[in-house]
Amino acid sequence: MRYFVSLDPDPNANPVVVDLVELPSGRLEAEIDGRPVELDVVAVGAQLSVRVDNQLVDLTTEGIPPELGAVANGHRSYVRVESERMRAADRAKKTTVAGGELLIRAPMPGRVVKVLVAQGDGVQAGQGLVVLEAMKMENEVRARAAGTIAAVHVAVGATVEGNAKLVTMA
Repeated sequence: MRYFVSLDPDPNANPVVVDLVELPSGRLEAEIDGRPVELDVVAVGAQLSVRVDNQLVDLTTEGIPPELGAVANGHRSYVRVESERMRAADRAKKTTVAGGELLIRAPMPGRVVKVLVAQGDGVQAGQGLVVLEAMKMENEVRARAAGTIAAVHVAVGATVEGNAKLVTMA
C-alpha cells in the first residue's frame, strides 16, 4: 500500500511517499521516497515501538486519519497520512458540502480553547482556525486552503468528538 505523509502539514509541501508491503511472514517491507528501509513494528500497549534503519522510535498517535497528532520519543508533531485509496475517495467526493464549501472537522476529541476566526473572515492556507486541547496539549487546526469563513460551528469551552464540525469555509 502506498501512503503520502506530510509532517507538520504545509499545504504547499510535497509529501513523503511511503510504500509498505506485508510479507506472508507478517514482516513489513518498506520504501521511503523510493529508498528501501529496514522496518520493524511492535505494539507495546497503546504505543508502537518502531525500528527504522536501526533507529528506535516510541510512537503514539491520536486523531482520525488523515489528520493525526503523533508523539515520537516525547516530541509532538502533526502529520497528514493519506493512502492511495483515501486520495482517490477524496477526489471522488471532493470533501465539500452544498455550494462548494469546505468543511473542517476536529482531528481528535478535545475541548475548544480558542476560536481564531469569525464568520466572514478571509483566511490563507495553513492559517490557524481553532485550538483544541487534548491530553493537556494544545492542537491548532489549520485551513487546508485559502478561503472565507462561511460558518463557525463551535465556541470556546465546547467539548467536541473526533470528526466533529468545526468550521465551514467557502
